[in-house]
Amino acid sequence: MNAVFFDMDGTLIDSRADLAATVNHTRRDLGLPEIPMEAVLAHVGQGARHLLAHSIPEKADDVDRLWEIFRSHYAEHMLESVELYPTVLKTLEELRERGWLLGINTAKPSFAVRTILEHFGMLRFFGDAIVAGGDCPEMKPSALPLRECASRMHGHRLSSRDWMVGDHWTDMQCAANAGVKGAFCSFGFGKLNDARCTVRLNRMEELLRCCKAED
Repeated sequence: MNAVFFDMDGTLIDSRADLAATVNHTRRDLGLPEIPMEAVLAHVGQGARHLLAHSIPEKADDVDRLWEIFRSHYAEHMLESVELYPTVLKTLEELRERGWLLGINTAKPSFAVRTILEHFGMLRFFGDAIVAGGDCPEMKPSALPLRECASRMHGHRLSSRDWMVGDHWTDMQCAANAGVKGAFCSFGFGKLNDARCTVRLNRMEELLRCCKAED
């Protein structure tokens, strides 16, 4: 069987407003001025601690404290504005019907990943194949979390027929490091930078055509 692994922020979900609001909640708690959404989103994709250290550089020497404040606010507000991108559910449903294995490979904190997936009724697609930030000693662009996610699919072995889907250069470099195909979500808010991808997706449902040749 073949597998598709998905990032979360900027790929399955549009979480821009909630992430920016939570960072600015944290900044206000520390007596700091708010920053524009774009300044927050520029640092999404490499884990919460990276986000906090770079979006709150004034307090970067105390990331543990930033994380505690951020976690508290995000746990309370992470469902306020988050939305699924168009055709996400349709794509997941059809891939599952075709017999594809589905997994989550994200740097997003585990507590938030499962809550958001459950909120949108998507936990049923992934089962135990969810690897979030902190679940592995390394994060994307390392191939380790992707391999870990595959192992949770009853021992699935990665192959060149598998896909990693994401909106960030770390997703595409992770795909390359793991020897799988990379589908870059141009509708997300990440950046490809110098990384390479197999295809660019303007809508999630375009992935169905990409996977059809492997059915």
